[in-house]
Amino acid sequence: MHIKKMNRILTIVLFCICLSNSFASSPQVPDFLIYKNDTIATYNLLVENYLQTRTDDKGKLFDLSFRNSIDGTEGTSLNCWRGYQAIYIIENDSLFVNAIIDCHALEYKEEVPKNHISKVFGDKVKNGKVFVDWHSGNISFPTKRDDNKEIRWDGVFKRTFIYETAIKIEKGKIIQISKEQNYIHLKNGIDRLKRDTINDVLFNSIKEYKWTKFDKFDCGERYIVEIGRNGKITDVIMTDSLTADEIEYYWDGKREYNYCIRSMKKALSKLQFDILKRNGKPIYEKIYIEIWFNDDGTIENWTN
Repeated sequence: MHIKKMNRILTIVLFCICLSNSFASSPQVPDFLIYKNDTIATYNLLVENYLQTRTDDKGKLFDLSFRNSIDGTEGTSLNCWRGYQAIYIIENDSLFVNAIIDCHALEYKEEVPKNHISKVFGDKVKNGKVFVDWHSGNISFPTKRDDNKEIRWDGVFKRTFIYETAIKIEKGKIIQISKEQNYIHLKNGIDRLKRDTINDVLFNSIKEYKWTKFDKFDCGERYIVEIGRNGKITDVIMTDSLTADEIEYYWDGKREYNYCIRSMKKALSKLQFDILKRNGKPIYEKIYIEIWFNDDGTIENWTN
């Protein structure tokens, strides 16, 4: 077997073992935002961002991380590694932290959740709230519509919906609130609503490409394909960031490496996907794909 392929297979096995032993990738419960008398799930770690700036905490998030409750008495919860959930509120064109509660406390509707905001923020609490003066940027939450649905999830926390309400914030002050559509259909554009189907589209283009030099170069490899803001393929790279020495070791010289990257880009160059956005702004998206070249020239999709 080609030495490059042997090393790659070993890498895959080791990666899968490490991944199976990790609980950090467990789906996480959201925070909540009180907006116009509605309590809405939001996926913006604003309190976390503040805590991570506190040098006196030594990275422990004030002993809140990897717990199921503020005091730690309720054991470990894989879907609430912060140990708390934050509740925000918009008042007088400003964003505040309104409460810090134990994980899942809102599920017990017959009980009023205990508020730990003073324990977390201390003197920053004014009139029972904390002004979010450390945050500048956008936050968002899904707009209430019958045709709204989730289109992206990072597997842990961040979720993107077709229709969202985006709030532009400057040091805690609300600058703008807008309704955004995070998916734009293009004429003859390739559907991206289901992320899992994109890999098949990529593989079909790779398979139909007129590959040459089968007897010289082996391009069976794991690649990262980047779909740009305009829905076109903007880059193709290896899943590992290889140095010149590593290229020489894993590959039969730079000519083979360069040929494979160049051919992959040509094979995918004519694809035009629909536009994907986050907070109303077009974004890049990276798709993993692994291909295998058999000795007879046939190509297989080895993507897990």
